[in-house]
Amino acid sequence: MPNPAKTVHVLAFPNVQVLDVTGPLQVFASANDLAHQQGLPLPYAPTVIAASGGPVVSSAGLALLAEPLPSEDSDTLLIAGGWGVYEAAKDPALVAWVKAHGLRSRRVASVCTGAFLLAASGWLDGRRVVTHWTRCEQLAEQHPQLRVEPNPIFINDGPVWTSAGVTAGIDLALALVEDDLGRAVALEVARQLVVFLKRPGGQSQFSVTLSLQKQGGRFDDLHAWIAENLTRDMGLPSLAAQVGMSERSFVRHYRADTGQTPARAVELIRVETARRLLADTAVPIKRVAVQCGFGSEETLRRSFLRAMGVTPQAYRERFALSPQADPAMP
Repeated sequence: MPNPAKTVHVLAFPNVQVLDVTGPLQVFASANDLAHQQGLPLPYAPTVIAASGGPVVSSAGLALLAEPLPSEDSDTLLIAGGWGVYEAAKDPALVAWVKAHGLRSRRVASVCTGAFLLAASGWLDGRRVVTHWTRCEQLAEQHPQLRVEPNPIFINDGPVWTSAGVTAGIDLALALVEDDLGRAVALEVARQLVVFLKRPGGQSQFSVTLSLQKQGGRFDDLHAWIAENLTRDMGLPSLAAQVGMSERSFVRHYRADTGQTPARAVELIRVETARRLLADTAVPIKRVAVQCGFGSEETLRRSFLRAMGVTPQAYRERFALSPQADPAMP
């Protein structure tokens, strides 16, 4: 007798991010399409659910037709994200349902800011988690018992899976398919959807200076100065003098404010500038290295790999605007 299809319940709510719902759903649907083409039982039974059932209007204005919260167990309970998640996380009945139903599921997962609802239910306590890079600091502040990591595309910690922003829900769903059906099936689904099975790098490829971004931070002017003077001496004495502090005081306050050492911050800002040059211009990589203060192409390569998880050449091949990118320095 064939194994029954695995139930995948995707929880939505008003103002949900539509791609957080439809991205993972399409991965599971494509896995079903492949099984159907091969005459095999369908591996998944995906359903959108919501607290009230019926139409749920997403933040994009598209209404999703949802089933009421199920009484039967789930194989996978997946919480979508979006602007409406903050109100959803304040709903005691919904939070209690997520907490209880998660115990009746083989695994629970969140896409993007869906982590806020999952965190409110207690499912993320003490676990490594990720959410959209713009919300990592907020999640860590609201839930200090979590180990929030800003860079991974997705994280698996026991029966709990969390993913980064929006389209990272597709990466997460592909990982779930690989966990269930094997790499070959997941790879074929990825090929059908024309996406990476496991995309190189992490969220830092979209905002490498993530950890330095502080609203009204006292070192914002310093960061601007560094970005405008990348080829100058960026040693500790020079940086401390720029902000009018002693070296010891500067190092202590800078690390407390940004979570980085000054040397690491300089490296990140140089990499960020190199990233833009690689994507927006046709400046040769060796020249990019010099213009960004790395000195040599090999130094740029090592720093880029450390910060972005990919080489400068690989990044340019994936993200360059066009083969005829502006060869001039912007």
